[in-house]
Amino acid sequence: MKHMEEVSRLFHGSGGEHQKLGPKTHVDITATREEHPWEMVMDKKHFKLWRRPIEGTHLYQYRVFGTYTDVTPRQFFNVQLDTEYRKKWDSLVIKLDVVERDLTTGSEVVHWVTHFPYPMYSRDYVYVRRYNVDRENNLMVLVSRAVEHPGIPEDPEFVRVRTYESQMVIRPHKTFDENGFDYLLTYSDNPQTVFPRYCVSWMVSSGMPDFLEKLHTAALKAKRMAIEVRDYISAKPIENSSSSGGEGKASMPGAEHKNEDTRSPAQLEYA
Repeated sequence: MKHMEEVSRLFHGSGGEHQKLGPKTHVDITATREEHPWEMVMDKKHFKLWRRPIEGTHLYQYRVFGTYTDVTPRQFFNVQLDTEYRKKWDSLVIKLDVVERDLTTGSEVVHWVTHFPYPMYSRDYVYVRRYNVDRENNLMVLVSRAVEHPGIPEDPEFVRVRTYESQMVIRPHKTFDENGFDYLLTYSDNPQTVFPRYCVSWMVSSGMPDFLEKLHTAALKAKRMAIEVRDYISAKPIENSSSSGGEGKASMPGAEHKNEDTRSPAQLEYA
């Protein structure tokens, strides 16, 4: 919430009007003394992108703040989570499947294979995602991180990404079902290579912005054409269930699993 409030002030003045950022190339958005300051790399009317180096690596952590006024938070949230619909609107997807779901918490293990810019090999991610809808504070949160899963061995055709984290917070301007919201996305990954300069440029200038715009367009299309998208808000399980151990977990149809009894339940939790 602190990050969202800080960055929101860069967008909105009194009355909800947009404010222009000054010409600074570095903007410290809630960086601590021990952390590198955030460097702005893109500044558009409804979209701002920062990055900062990750200590001890050649990699960056990215932070995106954006606003949409023509779709509802519920629509944007659901389209982002619906893996079947994403296969239709995201042309970079090679494979995207939920391979396991915790019926108690709603945590899901996802296998995602995606095209990378030529001449790099395609990458595959195995990650656990978990979401929460906070009605009291009017917030929606989606967090993901890379995990190991015995049912998804490495494929020599792809490069396995083992370090990946993403956190998105969505704050409606009014309610979950009225147009208008802000979002704050913080993400980082290690795609197992030292990117050449043109690849870094692609990721920053078109990669994530292009994905978010495609996500927005897909949400608009679903809204206008009444495309059926799963309502994850209504489907959210109750988290204070008394289930324990391996209970409440379900393998998804078509997914192959090995040595299921050797996996710790913690692998389906985001903590």
